[in-house]
Amino acid sequence: MSLGKLIERLIQLIPVLLGVSLIVFVMMALTPGDPVQIMIGDQAVTPEQEAAMRHDLGLDRPMAERFFVFLGNAVQGDFGQSFYHKRPVLDVIAERLPATIELSLVALIVALITSIPLGVLAAIRKNSIFDRIATVGSLLGVSLPGFWFGILLLMLFAVHLHILPVSGRIGYSAEIEPITHMLLIDTLLRGRFDAFLDALSHIILPAITLGLPMTAILMRVTRTSMLEVMRQDYVTFAEAKGLSRRRVIFRHALKNALIPTVSVAAIETGSLLGGNMIVETVFGWPGLGRLV
Repeated sequence: MSLGKLIERLIQLIPVLLGVSLIVFVMMALTPGDPVQIMIGDQAVTPEQEAAMRHDLGLDRPMAERFFVFLGNAVQGDFGQSFYHKRPVLDVIAERLPATIELSLVALIVALITSIPLGVLAAIRKNSIFDRIATVGSLLGVSLPGFWFGILLLMLFAVHLHILPVSGRIGYSAEIEPITHMLLIDTLLRGRFDAFLDALSHIILPAITLGLPMTAILMRVTRTSMLEVMRQDYVTFAEAKGLSRRRVIFRHALKNALIPTVSVAAIETGSLLGGNMIVETVFGWPGLGRLV
């Protein structure tokens, strides 16, 4: 992509961001509940004090004025104070973002290392029992609700088998001083292999749950692409030269079949961040999804 095309795309993104910001702002403003009353709670305050709090927060201004004030502050990196956490919103987001990124990356890795071999095997053994099982499994992977699959995994591996922990990112006995706030990386940087294994055991179930739909999609894409490549003339020619089937598949066919898979994986990566809310809630994962 040329620099001019990139700049054009970025300019086109501005009205989209403005539209999304406006919709979210209006929805939050129309949501039942008074932020001032939430902040006051059970405290005894006078009407004058309540009015002063409302004025300080800008809640006595028209909605349009509040929106433009919000936009102006947001451009400067000021997203205001969190009513719940009593801290700047940007600080709260920065604290939770690494956990969400870490979970999404592990889910992406899980999806790639499982979907590609399954897709290749399903293509090689087309119309076999394995292919049919893989096809049904991919349909279920896309169809199953994430929270339901996550609860099943919890019940099996955490409650009944006691193999993996129920929730959280790391056990109390394995806590470390963060560097990147991504625990799998931090534990290795600190030389704490025991803490790394503990963090890994905590992230396995949520990563599998989050990556399941992506695994199903990538498996189908890999299978379809592999079947198409295997029908190409250069593959037939390679087989006619007497090359082993394994070499033809992994040396010639696979590298071309993976091009659509990589493209779809890049597109679907955004859905991992979007699907974090349910998964983080089920597994008590302290990321952005649970924060929302």
